[in-house]
Amino acid sequence: MISDESLGTLTSSFRGELIRPGDSGYDAARKLWNGMIDRRPGLIARCTGVADVVQAIRFGREHNLATAIRGGGHNVAGNAMCEGGLVVDLSPMKGIRVDAAARTVRAEGGATWGELDRETQIFGLATTGGLITSTGIAGLTLGGGIGWLMRAHGLTCDNLLSADVVTAEGEAVTASPDHNADLFWGLRGGGGNFGVVTSFEYRLHPVSMVMGGVVFHPAARAKELMRFYRDFVRTAPDSLTTMMVFLTAPPAPFLPTHLHGQPLVAIAACGLDPGPDGEKAVRPLKEFGPPLVDLVGPMPYAVIQGLNDPSAPAGIRSYWKSEYLRELSDEAIAAFTAGMSRATSPMSQIHIHHLGGAVARVAAESTAVPQRSAAFVSNVIAMWPELKDDAQEIAWARGVWETLRPLGTGAYVNFLGDEGEERVRLAYGEATYARLAALKRKYDPTNFFRLNQNVRPA
Repeated sequence: MISDESLGTLTSSFRGELIRPGDSGYDAARKLWNGMIDRRPGLIARCTGVADVVQAIRFGREHNLATAIRGGGHNVAGNAMCEGGLVVDLSPMKGIRVDAAARTVRAEGGATWGELDRETQIFGLATTGGLITSTGIAGLTLGGGIGWLMRAHGLTCDNLLSADVVTAEGEAVTASPDHNADLFWGLRGGGGNFGVVTSFEYRLHPVSMVMGGVVFHPAARAKELMRFYRDFVRTAPDSLTTMMVFLTAPPAPFLPTHLHGQPLVAIAACGLDPGPDGEKAVRPLKEFGPPLVDLVGPMPYAVIQGLNDPSAPAGIRSYWKSEYLRELSDEAIAAFTAGMSRATSPMSQIHIHHLGGAVARVAAESTAVPQRSAAFVSNVIAMWPELKDDAQEIAWARGVWETLRPLGTGAYVNFLGDEGEERVRLAYGEATYARLAALKRKYDPTNFFRLNQNVRPA
C-alpha cells in the first residue's frame, strides 16, 4: 500500500491526476485492451508532461515500488499495469506536431497510431505504423514495429530519428545518432528496458491513396492458397506488403450473409501505388481462385490502417503465440491449416506477415531487432469473451504454436506474452541480448524498469 504521508510529497509537485484504489475512475484507468489483465495498482500517475514523468519515476524509486509504464495500453502481455505498485501513465500525453517541409513528426508517448495518422495524413504523409489504430506508438516502436509500409520504408524503429527519454535515475535525456547513440540503438527494438520515452521523432514518407484491401477464400482451399501465396511473394515489389489471415467470417456488411460464421482464409494487401502499376502488382491476388469476395482496390491509407479494428475490440480476452519463419514450407502450411481447423473460438485468428524488402536491408546489428532475414512472422491469436474459456483457448494457441516451433527462429518481441526470460533471449538472439544486457547495466543497473519483456543487467 502507498501511504497518504508518502503520497503527499508527490502531490505537491505533480500536475496530472493521481488515482488510487477507491477513487472514482480507478477501474476505468486500470483497464487495458486485453481483458485477461485484471491488476490493481496502488497508484496510477496520469502524466501531463515530462516533469510529471520525472516526478513519478523518482517517487517510484524512492519508495521501492514495482513500476509499470503505460503508453497506449494495447500490448497483449499487459505489462502496462502492475499489482499493488505504481503505474506511470502517459496516455494523456498526446501532443503531435508535423513538420511537412522536413517530412518529420514528433509525437508524445501516449499517442496511438490512429491519432498519429490523423495528423500526418492531412499532409499526405505517414510512417510505418500498427495494424490496429488503438496501438500505442510507444510500445510498437520500442519493440520494432511491423506495419503496412514496412517493405517499402522499414520497421517503425527504422524510421525513428530521435527520442526524449526519462531514465531510471529520473533524468531527462535525448537519444539520437548524435546524442547517447548507444541508448538510441537500444530503444530501436529493446523495448521499455532503458527508460520512459516521452516523445518520438519519426521520418515521414509521402503516402495518401494506396492499392489495398482483402481477398477472401474458403478455408477448404487454404493449402492451395498458401502455396500460391508462397510463390507470389517471391516476386512481389517492395512497395507491396501483404499478410495471410485465417479467420471465421464475422457478421460484417462487406461479407455476404451466407458466409457469416464460415471458416475463411484471406490475403490482405497494401500497395503504395494506387495506379496502373499498383493494380498490376495485386492482379494475381484478385485472379487466383477466384476469391469468394474481392475488396482490393484504391483506398485512402487511413482506411486500410483501420481495417483490422473490428477484429480486436477493447476488453476481449486474448492470448498470442508468435514465431518467425525463414520460409513458408510445406510443413508450416500443414501446421497452419491443421491448427486453424481446431480453433475453438470464432474470434480467433492466425496471421502470417510477409517481411523482406526494406526490413531485410537493415543490418541486423544496427538496431536491437536482429531477425532481419526471416521471410515471415506468424502470430497465433486466441480471442474469446468469457473467463470460463481461458484454459481451452490458451491450449489451442499453444498447441498450434508447438507445431510451428521446430520450424521457427524465435518470437517477435511485440507479439510476446508473459513467456519468461528464455523466450526473450531467443527473440533477440545471444549476440543482441548480450549487447542489450550491457546497455541495461549502464542505464538501469538495478533493473528498475523490469515490468516489460525484460533484459536483466549484465
